[in-house]
Amino acid sequence: MDVIEAFRALPWFYVGTVLVLGLIVGSFLNVVIHRLPKMMESDWRQQCIEFLHPEEAEKSAAAPAPRYNLVVPRSNCPACGHQISAVENVPVLSYLFLGGKCSACKAPISIRYPLVEALTGLASAYAAWHFGVSGAAVFAIVYIWALVALTFIDADTTLLPDDITLPLLWLGLLVNLGGMFTDVRSALVGAVAGYLILWAVYWGFKLLTGKEGMGYGDFKLLAAIGAWLGWQMLPLVILLSAIVGTVVGIAGILLQGRERGAKLPFGPYLAAAGFIALFWGQQLNLWYLGRIPT
Repeated sequence: MDVIEAFRALPWFYVGTVLVLGLIVGSFLNVVIHRLPKMMESDWRQQCIEFLHPEEAEKSAAAPAPRYNLVVPRSNCPACGHQISAVENVPVLSYLFLGGKCSACKAPISIRYPLVEALTGLASAYAAWHFGVSGAAVFAIVYIWALVALTFIDADTTLLPDDITLPLLWLGLLVNLGGMFTDVRSALVGAVAGYLILWAVYWGFKLLTGKEGMGYGDFKLLAAIGAWLGWQMLPLVILLSAIVGTVVGIAGILLQGRERGAKLPFGPYLAAAGFIALFWGQQLNLWYLGRIPT
């Protein structure tokens, strides 16, 4: 019996395996969420130096900075520099075993690390259960991983990196060449419409107020969601993200005293709506259309 047959014969084993894989990937996504924006800022800074001060760029090239990417250096405690061992890096369990503190200096570890791991693991397992043993499950899980990373990067930095949004967009179009989640025409129109809708909102808001209401990363994320799910899901995604964003914004003002004009990243709400639409979009569309008077 090969692995695929084993997964089909034992659904609980299949879902459990994906859960463990999702937890492991969630641990890596914590690294991506923390390091990718820093890598982008470092690259932007270097480009500015090369353009404005080429002589300094030559000096820095002669004495390159230590490597910093998604693999190097190994993770360490930000408070004391203690290098995290493999035993201390087991998703969720290590956090619980250590009591949410560094084993060396006892500095608190943000609870968000195990939350990202748990979210990624549970969402991946649900996708496996929902789609079964299939290519759709594999690609849905990849889609979910990208949304998780984008959600927390945008929440931290108000950035939606092209390194994630653009590959996600192109992969959505390629996946739907065979009609996996929607037909290829709907995917193509969804990508174009997703970008143009928020582009139009951006410029309309800017012309009326003189301010920028969102970033170009939001356009690309909605285009990617449209490429994966088709243009038919875009109204639902926009509506859901607007509702959730409004509720969270009002809650922030009432509970945390956030200023009314404070910048609120829109990417997490687009990502949440894109997740909902992946699993329940058709049912929600049918329910919504059924309530429109004819």
